[in-house]
Amino acid sequence: MTIHNLSLQNSLLNNFLAEIRDVNLQKDSMRFRRNIERIGEILGYEMSKNLTYNSESIQTPLDKCSINLPENDIVLCSILRAGVPLHNGLLNYFDKAENAFISAYRHHKHNPESFEIIVEYLACPNLEGKTLILADPMLATGQSMLATFEALKPFGTPKEVHLISVIGAQDGVDFVEQNFNNNTHLWIASIDKTLNDKGYIVPGLGDAGDLAFGEKLQQ
Repeated sequence: MTIHNLSLQNSLLNNFLAEIRDVNLQKDSMRFRRNIERIGEILGYEMSKNLTYNSESIQTPLDKCSINLPENDIVLCSILRAGVPLHNGLLNYFDKAENAFISAYRHHKHNPESFEIIVEYLACPNLEGKTLILADPMLATGQSMLATFEALKPFGTPKEVHLISVIGAQDGVDFVEQNFNNNTHLWIASIDKTLNDKGYIVPGLGDAGDLAFGEKLQQ
């Protein structure tokens, strides 16, 4: 796996990361969603540099010109519900992409500090030979990302896989690196040091789904 950690270079991305982490600013749900969306746009732009391009002739009002355009057939898959703003940001740039959505959540059986990933809903086009983008804003343990990828296997084998996350824990990054093949790329805005005993990223930002869409009732 190739890991692209955008926080290793200073850019305007730092502004959006600072705002989604700030406990006072993140109270504004609309601003939080928009910042996740903007981070998705930046991650998508950086990812686009690794696509396959072909030269095409474009007719302008005055003459023809040659432009290199991407030829990848892209399928963008987001993990609900926290992945929706990130999905929108990526879709702003990959506007011709097909779309897939999956519901994956942590199910705590007996011990609140242990859980399994449950997949309940999945809608996906054919993936055979395509470029698959898996988007999940928080890469904590990495188990949700892997469970999503396993659930998508019946829909075909993609040509290449790109994982997109906003913030990840080093443990989660290590986990996906071990469980995805060498033809996979991880594009991430920042990598934090650790997880707490409940599997949340520290310092992280809290629960991205709750911050974007409001707190949920626990079952």
